[in-house]
Amino acid sequence: MASRIRLEDRECPLSTTVQHVGEWWTLLILHDAFDGYTRFDEFQENLGISSSMLTARLKALVTDGLLERRPYQSNPVRHEYVLTELGRSLRPVIVTLAAWGNSRLAARERSMILVDADTGKEVEPVVVDARTGRRLDDSRAYVFAAGPSASDAMRSRYPRRRPAAAHEEGRTATA
Repeated sequence: MASRIRLEDRECPLSTTVQHVGEWWTLLILHDAFDGYTRFDEFQENLGISSSMLTARLKALVTDGLLERRPYQSNPVRHEYVLTELGRSLRPVIVTLAAWGNSRLAARERSMILVDADTGKEVEPVVVDARTGRRLDDSRAYVFAAGPSASDAMRSRYPRRRPAAAHEEGRTATA
């Protein structure tokens, strides 16, 4: 998939993330892993995926450090695929994608919802700033800016923005 990324996007965190998890089967395998599936036959049966495709996707997830391959049986040797810490850190992304999908449906049309494990009540996942608790879905209030290690191309695409002052005045300012 790396060949699909433009050279100037190789430093973009979105582009590099999509390189690892942007494929249909990969997201569904991760979703199943979050639901507790660990074995090849469990993934295959639940997803209806071909053996060759599943083998390739699991190998890529292990190579990318999202899953760990562990033996669970010695004769014959069989392996399970367990989420790593890096893999587990993707759960909020998967939850948010599912919530976005549900947001376009009426409540009665939703086939899967996220609920509080203790109360069983449906919850509404949102992405918020950890410091302020503010929702990040307002593209006027939160914008991308070049980071400290950005190349000239990235700095050109995302000029450095002044914090609160530019937003309060209702305009975009660059440094």
